[in-house]
Amino acid sequence: MAAKEKPRIGEGNRRPAGCALPLHVLIADACVRTETEGVVTHTWGSPFPDTAFAEAGEGFLMSTPEFCFLQMAGCLSLVQLIQLGFELCGTYALVGGAPAVRRAAPLTTKVKLAAFVEQSSGARGCKKAARAVRYVQDGAASPMETMLAMMLCLPYGLGGYGLEKPLINHRVDVPSSSKRLADRAYCVCDLCWPEAKLCVEYDSARYHVDPDRQDSDARRRSTLIALGYTVVTVTRGQVMDAGAFNRLAHQLAKQTGKRLRYSDPDFTRKHRALRSELLQTFALKEDAR
Repeated sequence: MAAKEKPRIGEGNRRPAGCALPLHVLIADACVRTETEGVVTHTWGSPFPDTAFAEAGEGFLMSTPEFCFLQMAGCLSLVQLIQLGFELCGTYALVGGAPAVRRAAPLTTKVKLAAFVEQSSGARGCKKAARAVRYVQDGAASPMETMLAMMLCLPYGLGGYGLEKPLINHRVDVPSSSKRLADRAYCVCDLCWPEAKLCVEYDSARYHVDPDRQDSDARRRSTLIALGYTVVTVTRGQVMDAGAFNRLAHQLAKQTGKRLRYSDPDFTRKHRALRSELLQTFALKEDAR
C-alpha cells in the first residue's frame, strides 16, 4: 500500500479467489494512482486500525467488513450506509441484481462496527459512519427484514416512524408448561418486541407455492399465539402501498405503547424519500431464506 510504483495485475491475473476484475486497491500515495482494466486505485490518508485488514490468500490483504463499512461511508448516502450495516451484521448478501443469498453467519456485529469506527476517529467518512451505526441492528436474514426495521424504527428526521427497535430473528422458547400447545421447542420471529409480546412476520411471495413452508409458518404462528403473542403478518402489498404501511405503523405503535408525534407534511415527505431510496436499492428482493 505504501509502494512507490503503480499497482498492476501480475502474470496469470493472480488475485484472491472469487475476486472479479477490476481489483480495487488501496494506496497511500496519490502519485501511484492508476486505473486500468485490471486495477482501480483508491487513496487513504489516515492511519489504519489494527483490524483494518485480513489475509485473502495469494499474498493479498483485504479490507475487513468493519473497514469496508467505514470506506463506503465516503460514497454511500446515510440510508444506504445503514442498509449496508444491516447486511454485514445479517445472514444475507446482495450480489448484483440477483435475489439475496443466504449466509451461514454474519460477517460482523454492530458492536464491532461501532468499535472500529471509534478507533478510526478523524478518518474520512468517520462522522457519517458513527451516525449510521447507531441505527444498525444485528440478525436480519433478508433485505425485507432490514427494510421493515428501518422504515418502522428510524427516527422521524430520517423518515422512519421512530418505533422502539425490535429484536430481529428473536428466538422464543416454549416453556415446559406449554409443551402440549406446541409442536416445537421454540419459534423464531422476524421482528419481535418481547415486552409487548408482539411479533411481525413477513409473508414472502416466494413461499406462496410451497405448501410445506406455508404449513410450517401457520403452525409457528399458532404456537406464538398460544404463548400469548400478537402475531402481525406483513405482505409485499402492504410494504409497497404507502397508505397500508402507514396504517401498519400506527397499529404497531399502539401495540408497543408508542405515541406517534410526527408533523406533516414534513414527515410524509421524508418518509416518501426513505421509502423511495430503500425500494430503489433493494428492488424488493425476496427473502434469502
